[in-house]
Amino acid sequence: MYRAAASRRPLLLAAVAVAAVLAVTGCDGGAIGADTPVSSGQSFVSHSYESTFYQAGHRPLAPIVSGLTVAGKHLSLAAYRGDTIVLNFWGSWCAPCRAEAPALGQLARQLESRGVRFVGVDIRDEPDSALAFMQQFNVDYPSISDPSDEIALEFRNTVPPADIPTTLVIDRDGRIADRIFGASSYSELLSVIDQVIGRQA
Repeated sequence: MYRAAASRRPLLLAAVAVAAVLAVTGCDGGAIGADTPVSSGQSFVSHSYESTFYQAGHRPLAPIVSGLTVAGKHLSLAAYRGDTIVLNFWGSWCAPCRAEAPALGQLARQLESRGVRFVGVDIRDEPDSALAFMQQFNVDYPSISDPSDEIALEFRNTVPPADIPTTLVIDRDGRIADRIFGASSYSELLSVIDQVIGRQA
């Protein structure tokens, strides 16, 4: 969550560290550079894409982040409590993000009736650039603006997005069920979501 200015100094210092990691890894889907407390993941790796599914009982609780969207509206993940959430960390400056964006937009429209909500987190970007990106690739779901990596840092003790793009699939109980880094294809992401929804049914 966003904090008062007086309490932001430690967070902003940590953001510098995260930015440094991102600068080193780039946005080409390399390995996430931070360990997590989750120890029962089942991973699938293909080229620059990696998906790790976390078994029930070993899923970290996702923080209920909130902020202003790139369109200037307030959004909190709490608004989607009880739904499956696909949280995608992206930036208009990131080539792999551009590659996966059409598939994400299509899946968001297709899966809404199944209780799946897509939310973006736009990293280190300008709102005008982000809005142009969303229009170009037909991305209709909202994205929270995160120019200083504050929302990304909310995940530092769970499953941190140390590479862009990173996609987290959060189950209906608010726990992270799958982590993907690298650009997802339509079929890859649909398979992950079906797995999460199937295990919840």
